[in-house]
Amino acid sequence: MPPALFIFLAVVAILSSLGVVIQRNPVHCLLALIMTLISIGALFVALDAVAVGFLQIIVYVGAIMVLFLFVIWLLNLQTEEAPAGNLALKFFATIAVAAMAAELFAIVSKSRTALGAQTVTSGYGSIDSLAQTLFGQYLMAFETTSILLLVAVIGAVAVARRALPDRPRTAPTEGRPT
Repeated sequence: MPPALFIFLAVVAILSSLGVVIQRNPVHCLLALIMTLISIGALFVALDAVAVGFLQIIVYVGAIMVLFLFVIWLLNLQTEEAPAGNLALKFFATIAVAAMAAELFAIVSKSRTALGAQTVTSGYGSIDSLAQTLFGQYLMAFETTSILLLVAVIGAVAVARRALPDRPRTAPTEGRPT
């Protein structure tokens, strides 16, 4: 992979992930997360892990993010108001971010790996190796994740269908001709 392509995709992923945290509107946060996942999928494709890259984009952007969007719509989430004050919290958060950036710079500056070095095996991104790993070694984690997603969908529907205090729940027989 050319270093310029890697740097471009990495910058897009970092900036869009910052957009996830900074945005106040939940739908805008979701759109920024979609952009982050697409850029990570493009990084996989550029690293010759084509199957993993396309699965990243298809599964996370195509399915999970649509599920998140439906949950946001079902719960009718609104834009958060900006909290007032708390200058001390902002000061300590700025100090923590600066310390993490300095630590990241120190780690990257001491790293011996050059950009463009081949660090993965030749069959890393193939469908066969992905299937062997996912349905062999990580089968229980894969199935547990699918059950957790199913429970999350059921929970979102249950929360959305709950009667609000100003709107009573209608009986199932109401509205039928007798």
